[in-house]
Amino acid sequence: MAEKGSGKDKGKGQAKGQGKPTEKKAAKGGAKPAEKAAAKTAAPAVAFTGKPRLADFYRTECIPLMMQEFKYKSSMQVPRVQKVVVNIGLGEAIQNIKLLESAAVELGSITGQKAVVTRAKKSIAAFKLREGMPIGCMVTLRRDRMYYFLDKLLNVVLPRVRDFRGVSEKAFDGRGNYTLGIKEQIIFPEIDYDKIDKVKGMNITIVTSAPSDEEGRFLLKLMGMPFRK
Repeated sequence: MAEKGSGKDKGKGQAKGQGKPTEKKAAKGGAKPAEKAAAKTAAPAVAFTGKPRLADFYRTECIPLMMQEFKYKSSMQVPRVQKVVVNIGLGEAIQNIKLLESAAVELGSITGQKAVVTRAKKSIAAFKLREGMPIGCMVTLRRDRMYYFLDKLLNVVLPRVRDFRGVSEKAFDGRGNYTLGIKEQIIFPEIDYDKIDKVKGMNITIVTSAPSDEEGRFLLKLMGMPFRK
């Protein structure tokens, strides 16, 4: 009786113990690939120290000049940059989803913020596009990140464009917002030319609180936007 009982106890002990080590191993082994995948798609850690110099320049230089030009009664009426939206559209992602993954990583390294995948709002049979399919990625920058990105765009990135003669003044939308198109992402210093799989373009929309294009144009010109003469 004792031998049978000991055999059953051994069997129960083995049955109980068999699944636990494998579950722990699976849990440990399965977490690492997930963390690696998340690290690849996540934006790199960018350390922003101190106040952006463009924000200080706006407060000390742009606000007095805007008040003098447009006769504002209060400094709170002076238009300001509210946000910057950087968008990459990839129709080729329908056939090759890896292009979208690489675009999200590149956009994250450029802006210092994780990109959000944009999806189709409606189906288009001619383009083999269904509603909800991923077709691009975007980042919305506000506050300090916005000023850091604008400072880099105006003083580092745009001067690196080949045969650059300035940007057009006609890209305003009638409400003081400006959209700039860039054909190649390789003009950003964060992009390694040897590691890109395809040259991608992007749209950069600068959203301001200006009620008119004239005020928005004057604001961006004061901040250093190189408009074509």
